Amino acid sequence: MSPTRRPGRAVIKTVGAAGVLAVGVAVLCVALGGFGGHTRPGEPCDIVDSLPRIRPDYAGVVIPPNMAPLNFLIEEPGTDHFVRLHAAHGAPIEVFGKTGKIVIPEGPWQRLVAANRGDTLNVDVFVRPPVQEGTGGKRPPWKRFKTIVNTIAAEEIDGYLVYRRIRPGHEVWRRMGVYQRDLSGFDEKVILDNGQLRGGCLNCHTFCNHHTDKMLLGIRSATYGSSALLIEDERVRRIGTKFGYTSWHPSGQVAAFSVNQVHQVFHSAASEIRDVFDSDSLIAYYRLDTEAVETAAPLSNKDRLETYPTWSPDGRYLYFSSAPVTWEDTRTLPNRLDQIRYDLVRAPYDVDSDTWGPLETVLSAQETGKSLMLPRISPDGRWLLFVTCDYGCFPVYRPSSDLCLMDLQAFQQTGRREYRRLDANSDASESWHSFSSNGRWIAFSSKRLSHIFTRTYLAYFDEQGRVHKPILLPQKDPLHYDSCLWTFSVPELVSEPIRVSRRALAQALRDTAAGSARMPVTMATPKADAGAMYAQPVRE
Repeated sequence: MSPTRRPGRAVIKTVGAAGVLAVGVAVLCVALGGFGGHTRPGEPCDIVDSLPRIRPDYAGVVIPPNMAPLNFLIEEPGTDHFVRLHAAHGAPIEVFGKTGKIVIPEGPWQRLVAANRGDTLNVDVFVRPPVQEGTGGKRPPWKRFKTIVNTIAAEEIDGYLVYRRIRPGHEVWRRMGVYQRDLSGFDEKVILDNGQLRGGCLNCHTFCNHHTDKMLLGIRSATYGSSALLIEDERVRRIGTKFGYTSWHPSGQVAAFSVNQVHQVFHSAASEIRDVFDSDSLIAYYRLDTEAVETAAPLSNKDRLETYPTWSPDGRYLYFSSAPVTWEDTRTLPNRLDQIRYDLVRAPYDVDSDTWGPLETVLSAQETGKSLMLPRISPDGRWLLFVTCDYGCFPVYRPSSDLCLMDLQAFQQTGRREYRRLDANSDASESWHSFSSNGRWIAFSSKRLSHIFTRTYLAYFDEQGRVHKPILLPQKDPLHYDSCLWTFSVPELVSEPIRVSRRALAQALRDTAAGSARMPVTMATPKADAGAMYAQPVRE
């Protein structure tokens, strides 16, 4: 609708249709019943030369064409609210309300967004301010704010997101679980929660090539021990060996994982008093053909700490983080945790011959002055997305942690180790990032809303390596996060739902005949009672 304009004013046309939603009409509609019958055709509205304040901030974002509606709250004071969403093709959507909550119907939203891939979605917001004292009860004119213009991407995001939900506790927790979200709507499904393992810990869900027919799920339990659930084509078996941070080789025949001796400590005074460090760690790998765990010299140097493995998309390199051991006795706490900084390194690997090449530094802590962690490679092999923070190996506890990007293609051509901090960062912790299967989207965790709870964000990643304004994972109730006491961590984008049942996972978990694998000899090797040893939920 293009209202009749006057200087600084427009006309909002109204009709007396009943209900709270009208779709496909050419003029703006206000339901007389919903607004007490106080509007009339041709009523003027004031033009406001600014964008409306809305929460979550869904203004100027790039939207997946297969994403659930971006419901929001209008934070402009008013007694009545009206929103019109429109684009070049398809019927517009009109939503009315008196509380400021804008809940967009899923069907019309999906049709409108799908019809306008690669184009813009316009959002017009109107607010009726409250009646002012001294006006004799006269209702003030509507306010029309500047149109919010969002872009609908041509490329879809993977249809499902898998993440862990946990309370932000220190040492004691009751519930946690791994959940699956259908991104086209608001359906959430429990994959496995710790009620099935009598209060143990679930972590490190890992998928092969963004598919769910081959995945690993790590567990730590005083009752069932520390092990991993291997899912292959809906068949589940338990491997009686603890897997830490894990990454599948693209062939699906090898899974690299970390073995970490984890410690949680508390500072006496800091904005974030919690801290986590590894006193010992290494990288190992599990081969499905031999059902054996192996390691190699580049992955398990006793003078260094290795963690956070990830394979390159072609399977030729294993990237990971590595830091020197700066104290003599790994059974004790180092005096200066803030001096532990990790490099980004990689080791070449041939999956057919099961051989490793010499270690290569990709980016060093010495040249950046930062600790470098959580490497992830884009599916086309060009971009290295990682986290930097002041020190240590656990960025979720470091407000200084930022997402950064390195062009591996330029690195190969010039040998220069250059990277940049993303504009999508905030002043809070950013961590736990992953790419979509087509490389056009990233999911990551951030504490920007409250500096306490991690929430999941999605952002468009274009061909030039630019990450656009992030979208907070939408919820049906736009105020959902105001009262949500869960943290959402380790978001992984997958192309189809997890089909193995919760019951099958629980049965495999209790399997007393679970196979075990020979572990490399290291101080980081879990002991027989490792369930109790690793029971603290330090991985938010």
